[in-house]
Amino acid sequence: MKKIFLLVAFFATAFVQYSFAQNQSNDAQSGDLLGLYYNIKDALVTGNSTTATAKATEFVKIITAEDAKKLPEASRLALSKDADAIAQTKDIKKQREHFAKFSDDLYELAKTSKLGAEPIYKAYCPMKKASWLSKESTIKNPYYGSAMLTCGKVMETLK
Repeated sequence: MKKIFLLVAFFATAFVQYSFAQNQSNDAQSGDLLGLYYNIKDALVTGNSTTATAKATEFVKIITAEDAKKLPEASRLALSKDADAIAQTKDIKKQREHFAKFSDDLYELAKTSKLGAEPIYKAYCPMKKASWLSKESTIKNPYYGSAMLTCGKVMETLK
């Protein structure tokens, strides 16, 4: 009887550890996506097209990796296309144009999937008529950079 109990306890422990490891890798990968998105946004805020290109290229690699297949296919395809459009140009104005769609698509994913433990702030720029996501409530506009750094307001908080 003790052997059966120990065997059941062993399998239960192994299963719980395996499930926990799966959830951790899923959370880490989602966090990577959100972190890279924030890096792209920050590069656009500072007008650094080279960093925006590099981080968008990293985003494409992660979103098309095997682990990302746990995310909805439509979201993966849209985000991959959006990030690739940013990565394919060094023109900061074009990157900012592509960033609007990228932000909308990531917001749609964030509404249905937990992308991180921290709140996600959705900000809106009335001049561009476009939104972006931020890890902080302070406005730093990626569409106009230093020309209109604080233009916009937080419209929603995802927790």
